[in-house]
Amino acid sequence: MSQHSLDAAQMPFVTAIYRHIRLLLDRLLATIRGGFGAIYGRPRGTEPTAIIPISVNYHFTRECNYKCGFCFHTSITSFVLPIEEAKRGLKLLQEAGMRKLNFTGGEPFIHQRGNYLGELMKYAKTQLRLESVTVISNGSLITEAWMKKYARYVDILAVSCDSFQRSSNEAIGRIQNARTDHVAQVGRVRDWCAEYSVIFKMNTVVNVVNWQEDMTEQLLWLKPARWKVFQCLVIEGENAGEDALRQADAFVVTDEQFRAFLRRHARLGDVLVPESNATMRDSYLMLDEYMRFLDCTQNRKDPSRSILDVGVAGALKYSGFNEEEFLRRGGVYNWSRPQPSPMDW
Repeated sequence: MSQHSLDAAQMPFVTAIYRHIRLLLDRLLATIRGGFGAIYGRPRGTEPTAIIPISVNYHFTRECNYKCGFCFHTSITSFVLPIEEAKRGLKLLQEAGMRKLNFTGGEPFIHQRGNYLGELMKYAKTQLRLESVTVISNGSLITEAWMKKYARYVDILAVSCDSFQRSSNEAIGRIQNARTDHVAQVGRVRDWCAEYSVIFKMNTVVNVVNWQEDMTEQLLWLKPARWKVFQCLVIEGENAGEDALRQADAFVVTDEQFRAFLRRHARLGDVLVPESNATMRDSYLMLDEYMRFLDCTQNRKDPSRSILDVGVAGALKYSGFNEEEFLRRGGVYNWSRPQPSPMDW
């Protein structure tokens, strides 16, 4: 073996160093070109105070096959945009400075068995050339056949898992029927991510059912690149109020209970990314099935007009988005799937 060769154990370390250096260089070049704001992707010529949709959560469907009691984006409509209209909206967002696109729902794999999602992912990576495409899913409908066809177009696959105990998942509603083995499916998805070079991430909502559980052993087994831990959030009209499809009040935890859960898992280090209610409420750009931004600052979802009608800048004025909070919570990170090092070792 050549003295310049690297064994398999060294490659992830070298790749991580390369990607970190590339990120630092990108930031330096952005600073030279356009000042501090450009570090976070502000297009040249944009007003310094304008909101740039760096990272957008596109909830293109509200339908879901699970019935989580605290869900804050419920199936109040079954509408899904025609795919060409959705592509037109994504193009507008990319032109406005979007670098990362997060597909979510509802359950994004429920519409056309994931093919609609897959084609939008393909468009985002091959035509819009976005830095990162993420899918947020409960994982239950993901198949290996889908991964073979579309995994090349996704950087991060985030799977929701609130407990590794069947009784807890049943109490939460994260189950479809008596045959559902949510934990086993999460493990399968993790393995497929490893096989197809997709970054595996896990999301957990801390609530009254699971806040006393210790998931450390299972997280060490799954080894997600990031573990987002959310405090159960109440949104009027979604999971609270007379007409809401869910009632989350029974699932809400106190701030101290949330902190206790975080302390219990502190040994996991930087993999654990906590988000309290205060952090979550206005640090996300949420786009609904009509491509309207949703302002959650008043503990409800007040929609803007659609970007398809008024453009991105016009809709963003009514998004309630706090860019400083987005950056403070670590919204910009190394979010692209691993790439082979260009260095000839």
